[in-house]
Amino acid sequence: MKVGVVGTGMVGSAAANALVLSGAASEVVLVDKDEKRAMAEAEDILHATPFSHIVTVRAGSYDQLEGSDVVIIAAGVSQKPGETRLELLDRNTAVFADVIPQSLQAAPDAILLIATNPVDVMTMVATRLSGLSATRVIGSGTILDTARFRALLGHHLGVSPKSVHGYVLGEHGDSEVLCWSLADVGAVTVEEYGRQIGRPLDQAAKARIDERTRRAAYTIIEGKGATWYGIAGGLVRICRAIGRNEQSVLTVSMQGDEIEGVGPVALSLPRVIGRAGITGTIWPTLTREENAALTRSAEVIVEAAGG
Repeated sequence: MKVGVVGTGMVGSAAANALVLSGAASEVVLVDKDEKRAMAEAEDILHATPFSHIVTVRAGSYDQLEGSDVVIIAAGVSQKPGETRLELLDRNTAVFADVIPQSLQAAPDAILLIATNPVDVMTMVATRLSGLSATRVIGSGTILDTARFRALLGHHLGVSPKSVHGYVLGEHGDSEVLCWSLADVGAVTVEEYGRQIGRPLDQAAKARIDERTRRAAYTIIEGKGATWYGIAGGLVRICRAIGRNEQSVLTVSMQGDEIEGVGPVALSLPRVIGRAGITGTIWPTLTREENAALTRSAEVIVEAAGG
């Protein structure tokens, strides 16, 4: 599978490196307005191939994206300390107006995978600018938030996060919805499993996990300026689902949903992903409180998008 990466800042370069280390792509092309930066990143990543997987890695102009199965859009300005993702909107919309047309001119059949924040609104922007079916414009959405939720639950319960099933839905941002009612381990709820092993998930424990999931980006940005490793892993997971036609269920963002009359809007729900992009959406059964929170999350995104 050929993957293009447009924008070789920390997220784009980390994603390219993760694609190589995981073997999820056979060819990776890096594109950036700073050609020297793209070339340096490609060269550095290429030097890791003898230790991992033999992948063709190079930098190039937009025309080098020809034949890409997926183009990851990681171009944009970074989130500043104290700045919300939604405050990035105006600055990154201008960037997309430049990079989306050039990417699709070279690779008209590619699936666009949006990583730039605020990712849900930028997914809507990319859908509008590209003219593609919404099923072929995938926002990374809450795939990382879901991973954070599962990792924290796994740590609390003493089990692998891969054995925890739980979802974060809605906005990739402050209004995201941690769906406690759907979280389980080994076919029992996380609350019940916590009681069984003497590690109860009381309100204090839930509040700590909620805070560390919802505010993770702010903590990381304060410490090192930006987040990149976690989202790189999420982008590779989506690429693998596409390249292998897995029909895997992942929490990603796509425009077109209407939540309790709010929309159309791009937000994260469990989606089925394969070679054609998003092939289905699963509408989970939520509690009344969770459903109200999801509706509010949709309102936040629509408001930010100017709707």
